[in-house]
Amino acid sequence: MKYSDINVGKMDPDMLQRVTDQVFSFPEFEAKIKSGKPMRIKYGVDVTAPFMHIGHAVNLWFMRYLQEFGHKVVFLIGDFTTRIGDPTGKSQTRPIIPQEEINKNADAFIEQISKIILTDPEVFEVRRNSEWFDKMSVSDFLGLLSMVTHSQLISRDMFQKRIEENKEIYMHEMLYPILQGYDSYMLNSDITIVGSDQLFNEMMGRTYQDKLGQKPQIVITTRITPGTDGKEKQSKSIGNYIAITDTPRDQFGKVMSLPDELIIPYFEVYTTVDLDVIKGIKEKIDGGENPMIAKKQLACAIVARYYGDETAKAELEWFENAFSKKETPDDIPEIAAKDAGVTVMDLIQTACPDMSKSQTRRLLEQGAIKINDETISNENDENAFTAGDVLKVGKRRWFKII
Repeated sequence: MKYSDINVGKMDPDMLQRVTDQVFSFPEFEAKIKSGKPMRIKYGVDVTAPFMHIGHAVNLWFMRYLQEFGHKVVFLIGDFTTRIGDPTGKSQTRPIIPQEEINKNADAFIEQISKIILTDPEVFEVRRNSEWFDKMSVSDFLGLLSMVTHSQLISRDMFQKRIEENKEIYMHEMLYPILQGYDSYMLNSDITIVGSDQLFNEMMGRTYQDKLGQKPQIVITTRITPGTDGKEKQSKSIGNYIAITDTPRDQFGKVMSLPDELIIPYFEVYTTVDLDVIKGIKEKIDGGENPMIAKKQLACAIVARYYGDETAKAELEWFENAFSKKETPDDIPEIAAKDAGVTVMDLIQTACPDMSKSQTRRLLEQGAIKINDETISNENDENAFTAGDVLKVGKRRWFKII
C-alpha cells in the first residue's frame, strides 16, 4: 500500500512515500491522521556518541514534517539503556559508558538535532528512561519478562548470527528489546520513525502497549542507502558518511565523490527536490548526459537543506573554481606546525582531527596526500614541509602551513 491510497489529510503523499520502507500499519496511521489529535512521536537514542549523519537525518526530517502539522516529538534520552548497550548490529558486547559522559553526549545530541527538529515546547518534549527504570522494582521487571518468550527474543537476526558464529549473548543484551519496548508504553507513543535495524525493538513496543492497554504505536521504517563509498551504510568508523555538522564545503565535496549510481537514490532520500524533477534528471543521465552535472545539483540541494540557498551557490562556485578550473582556492584555512619533530601524520591529524590514523594511512597509500602538488607517502617524514607550503588532503581539502 502507498500513502496515496490512504487519507493523509493535507500531507503530501509523495513526501512521505519517498523515504518510507515499511509501515506497521497503514490503516492505523490513517486512523491517527483522521482523528485530528496531535500524535506523540517517539524518538529514542542511546547517547553513546554525539554524531549524526544525513542517514540519521532522514528520520529527523520526517519528524520535522509531522511537527509542522502540530504533532509532538518526544525525544527520549536513553540514559538508562545506554548503560546496557543496544546489541543491534554488534558482534560483541559494548563497553559501559560513565554517567558523566552520557549527560555530555545527551546535550550534544540535542544541539545537533535542533538543526532540524523544532524545539518549541508545543511540539518538542525531552524525557529520560531513567525516570522509570531507576525506580522499577525487581517484581515489576519480572512482570514485564512474563509477557514475552525466550523464542521471541532469540529470533533477532543478530542473535542468530552470534549463535552461528559461536559467540556469546549476554542476558542484559537479550533483555534490551524489552526495555526499549516498555519505553513506548511509558511515553504513550503514537508513532515512531526508525531505521529498519530498529524494527524488532519497536515492534516489541507495540507488544507491550497492547498488553498494557494502550493503542499500539505505528512503526515506520525508512530507507537506508549505502554510504559515500557505495558499499556499507554510512558509518563514522568507515568514514563513508556526510555529517549534518559537516561544513558546507565538506558536505558539497563528499556528495561530489559519490558513485554515479547513488545520485538518484540520494536525491530521493536526502533532498526535497520534486520527484518529477528527479525523474527528469534520471532521464538525462540515462540519455548520456555527464553525471557530474546532476551531482552538482544534488550537492547544492543537500547543502541548501542545511545551510540555505546562498551558501549552496557559493560552494558551487568554489568547487568549480577549485576543480573545473584547477585553481587552488584563496580562502584555505591555516594550520600551525609549531614544534620540531612534527611528522606528516602529525600535520594531517592537526589539519583533519575528524580523520582516524587508519583513514589517513589509506589516503597516503592512495597517493591522495600532497604538499605543493607533490605526492607524500611517508607518514613519519619530518622534513616534507615548511612554512608557506600548501597541504592537500584528498580531493577537496587544502591547508596553508604556518
